Amino acid sequence: MSTDLPTTFDPADIEARWYSHWEDNGLFRPARPGAEPYTIVNPPPNVTGSLHIGHALDNTLQDIMIRYQRLRGKDALWVVGTDHAGIATQMVVERQLEAAQDKRTNHSREDFIAKVWEWKEESGGTITRQLRRLGCSMDWSREQFTMDEHFSKSVLKTFVDLHRDGLIYRDKRLVNWDPKLKTAISDLEVENRETNGQMWHFKYPLADNATYTYVERDEDGAIVFEEERDYISIATTRPETMLGDGAVAVHPSDARYASLVGKLCEIPVGPKEHRRQIPIITDEYPDPDFGSGAVKITGAHDENDYGVAQRNGIPMYRLMDEVAAMRSDGEAYAETSQRARALARGQAASAADIDAMNLVPEEYRGLDRYEARKRVVADIDAEGLMIGVEDKVIMQPYGDRGGVVIEPMLTDQWYVNAGELAKAPIAAVKSGDVEIVPKSWEKTFFNWMENIQPWCVSRQLWWGHRIPAWYDETGKAYVALTEAEAREQAGEGVELTRDEDVLDTWFSSALWPFATLGWPEQTDLVDKHYPNNLLISGFDILFFWDARMMMMGRHLTGQNPWPKLYLHGLVRAADGQKMSKSKGNVVDPLGLIDRYGADALRFFMAAMESQGRDIKMDDRRVEGYRNFATKLWNATRFCQSNGIGASTQIAAPEATLAVNKWIIGEVVETQTALDRALAELRFDAAANTIYHFVWDRFCDWYLELIKGVFALEADEIVEPAARQERHRQANETRAVAGWVLDQIFVLLHPFMPFITEELWSKQGERANYPLITAEWPNPAVVVDTDSKEEIDWLIETVREIRSAKNEVGVPSGSKPAMTIFHTDQKRDQWLYDNQTAFKRLARVELFLISDRLEPDTNNRLQTRRAQKGAILIEKEGFAATIELKGVIDIAAEKARLEKALVVSRKEAGSLKGRLGNASFVERAKPEAVEKARADLAHHSAEVERLEAALARLG
Repeated sequence: MSTDLPTTFDPADIEARWYSHWEDNGLFRPARPGAEPYTIVNPPPNVTGSLHIGHALDNTLQDIMIRYQRLRGKDALWVVGTDHAGIATQMVVERQLEAAQDKRTNHSREDFIAKVWEWKEESGGTITRQLRRLGCSMDWSREQFTMDEHFSKSVLKTFVDLHRDGLIYRDKRLVNWDPKLKTAISDLEVENRETNGQMWHFKYPLADNATYTYVERDEDGAIVFEEERDYISIATTRPETMLGDGAVAVHPSDARYASLVGKLCEIPVGPKEHRRQIPIITDEYPDPDFGSGAVKITGAHDENDYGVAQRNGIPMYRLMDEVAAMRSDGEAYAETSQRARALARGQAASAADIDAMNLVPEEYRGLDRYEARKRVVADIDAEGLMIGVEDKVIMQPYGDRGGVVIEPMLTDQWYVNAGELAKAPIAAVKSGDVEIVPKSWEKTFFNWMENIQPWCVSRQLWWGHRIPAWYDETGKAYVALTEAEAREQAGEGVELTRDEDVLDTWFSSALWPFATLGWPEQTDLVDKHYPNNLLISGFDILFFWDARMMMMGRHLTGQNPWPKLYLHGLVRAADGQKMSKSKGNVVDPLGLIDRYGADALRFFMAAMESQGRDIKMDDRRVEGYRNFATKLWNATRFCQSNGIGASTQIAAPEATLAVNKWIIGEVVETQTALDRALAELRFDAAANTIYHFVWDRFCDWYLELIKGVFALEADEIVEPAARQERHRQANETRAVAGWVLDQIFVLLHPFMPFITEELWSKQGERANYPLITAEWPNPAVVVDTDSKEEIDWLIETVREIRSAKNEVGVPSGSKPAMTIFHTDQKRDQWLYDNQTAFKRLARVELFLISDRLEPDTNNRLQTRRAQKGAILIEKEGFAATIELKGVIDIAAEKARLEKALVVSRKEAGSLKGRLGNASFVERAKPEAVEKARADLAHHSAEVERLEAALARLG
C-alpha cells in the first residue's frame, strides 16, 4: 500500500474539515436510545465572551471525558449554551448607543431589550464559534441560552416557588453598589486592589463638655502616657461617610474608654448648631491595638460597621445616591439632624423613616463622594479637630466591569435564604453522595457553606429575567408568575406596579443542570440525563455557580445535580503570575491553535492538569506536543508504506512472534492504565500514559523491531518453505501493527481528536464508521508475560548499550564490535531470535564468544578492556564488551570527561553551599531559589554520569 498522506502534517488543513463533518452529521450525539447515559453540562460562558486560556482548559477536560464515554458506547450528552450575562451584555449595547450619541434612557425598556436581542443574534456567538475551533464535541442541536423562553419560564417558576416556601424575601441590607453601572453586584464581580490612600485622625468631642483621663499602659501595667481629654480619637480612610455615623464603638476590654461607654460624642462636621451626637458603645469588632482602638460605625456604608450596627440596634443612614454622589433629596439638614439626635438618645423610628432621613448638610449635597471628602477634611481641619493624616496603602474594591470603586450601600433588594438551602449540599458532601475532587477543596467548601450569607439576587438592570413581583401603593409585594395572578392576590381595584429589577445571572445559571433538559416539565431528557454524571469547573466559581447548583438541584428536584465535582486550577503565565490584561501576560488560545494546532494545545492542557494544581503556560511544551502529533503522522506513513492498513477486528489478532505478542500486551496495559486514570480524573496521568505508549513503545521500539520482519520478507534467496514462513510472519505483523495503530487512534482520540480522525480515515475504507463513534478497545487477551520479559530485556539492553556508547563519545554513525562473553540459555534464545534487530538498534557488530561464565571471567573482562580499550556491559545473565580502539581517541575522551567533571563538581558544590545558606533561601526571589535547585540537580546528575563514563573507560 502506498501512502496517501501528505509528507507534512498540517493541522489547519484537517481541523475545520473534520469539525464540520462531525457536526453536520450529528456525530456529537449519535442516536443511542437504549445506551447508558453520560451527561456533562458546560459552564455557560457569557454571550459577550471570547475564548480565553481558562476556557480552553475547562472545555478540553470536559471534551476528553465526553469523547471517552462516547467511545465506550454511552449516550453521551454535553449540554452547551451561553449565559445572558446581564451587566456585561447591557454594557456592550449601551456602549454602542453612546458611540451613536445616544443612551439607554432615551428608549423604552422594551425597545432597549429589543436592541439587546438584535445584538445577540448578530454578534453574540463569538465564543461558541471559538469552542468549535478547540474541537469541543457539544450537542449544538440543543444549544441553550439562559433567556430562551423555556429557560425563562423555569427561572420565574423557581423564584415564585422559593418565595412561596419562604426562601426568597425582600430586605434592606448592605450590598456592593457599582456607581457607574448603578446596580448591586456580586462579590465575584468585585476586584480588591491595593491603592495608595490616606488615613485621617479626627477628634469627636464629648457631649456636654465632658472630659476623661486617657491613660496608656505598658505590658506590666505601668502608665506610659496620661492626658485629660474632651474628645475620643477616630481614624478613617473615608471621611465623607462620617456624616452617616450612628455610633462610636470600643472593645469591651479597652480600659481607656470604660468611663465613656454609654455617653455621647459629637460628629465634628456640619453646621455647629445642628451637629449630631452619637453614643459610644462596646462591641467585639474594634481592635484595641489598632489605631486609637475606637472606630466610628457607619452601618449603611461599611460591611464591618453594618454587622456592628445590626448587633447593637444602631441606626443606619444612607448618604449617597445611585451614582455615589451625596444625597440631595429629602428634608433640610436641620430637621433630619434633629430627629437623628433624638434617635441617639433612644427614641424609636421605623426603618422607612430612617431610610428617608438625609443627614448630608446642604453644603455637601450633590457633591461627588471624593469632592465631598475633600470638603469634609478641609472643614474639620479649619476647626482644629483634625489630629493628623498619614499615607497608607489600602485595599479598594473595584467593580470588574464598571471599573470604579464600589460603594457599600444599604438598599432594598431580594434575597435567597442561602443558609437554609446550603444544608442539603453540606450533608451530601459529608456523606459522600457528592464527591469533590481534589478532596482538599472540601474544607473550603464546608467553611463557606456553613457560614454562608443571604444571597442578593436582584440587579438594577433592564436586561435579564425581570423579577415577578408587583407592588401596591403601600409597597407590599405580590409575587406571581403573571400580573393577572398578582392582581388576584392583591384584590380588586388595587393598583400594582411591576418590580423594575432583574435577577442575578447566577440565579438562572444555578438551574443549568436540569432546566436545560426541559425542567420543570418531566421530559425524557430529564428522566434520562438528570442527575448529570460529572461537573468540571474552575475552583474560582465553586461558590458562585457549583454550590448554587447543588442548592437549587436538591431543593427543586430532590436530587444532587451530579455525584462528582472536579475543580481544576488556573492557567498562569510562564513565570507563575496570574494572567491579566493590565500585566500584558494574557495568552490567546486561538493564537496557539493557529501556530501549533488544536490537538497540541488540548494535549498540553491535559498533560499539565494535575488534580487542581495551577498550570504554568509553556509554549515550548505545546510545540512539543505538536511534534508528538507529527511523530504519529510519520509513523502512520511508515505503516502505510509497508502495507499496514486498517484492522478488521476489535479483538487482538492471533500472534506468534514475541514482538507482536509484546505490543498487544502493551496495548492491554496502556488501556488499563488509561481507564484507571480517567476514572480517577487524573488527566495528566492519562495523557502521559498514552503519550509514552505512542512515542516510546510503538514508534521508537515496535516499529523499529519489526523493520527486520519486512526486510527478511523481501529477501527472496531462501528456500520456499522459509520464504513462506517469512511471508506468514510479515502478514501477522501487518495485522498486528494495523490493529495496534487503530487502538492508538481510539485511545488518543479524546485528547487529539483531529489528527486521530484524519489518520483513521486514511488507513482504509470504514464505511459509516468514523473514529468519533468507534468502539473503545477490547483486546480480549491477557498479557503474554514471557514475550513481555523477552522484549523488555531486549529494549533495556539496547538502551544500556546506547547509553554506554554515548557516555564515552562513540560517534552515532559508527558500529563498533561487541563481543558477548556470556548469556544464559534464556537470553541466548532471545538474542538468536532477535539478532538482526538487536544489531541494528544497538548499532554494533556482534561476535558471540562463549555462552558460559568461568570463575575468572570478570577478571579476564577487566583485563581485556584495559589492554584493548573496551567498555564493559554487565547485566544478570549477560556480559559483553564494546571495542573502542580505532573508534574514539580514548586519551582525548578521558581528558574531555575529566575536564567536564571538574566543572560540574565545582558548580554542584557552589550551588549546594548557596542553598544551604538559610539567608539566601529566605531572602532571594522564589524563582532564583527554584533555578538554583534545578541547576544543582543538573550538575549532580552530570557528576554521576561523568564518573560512570570515566569508570567505563577504565
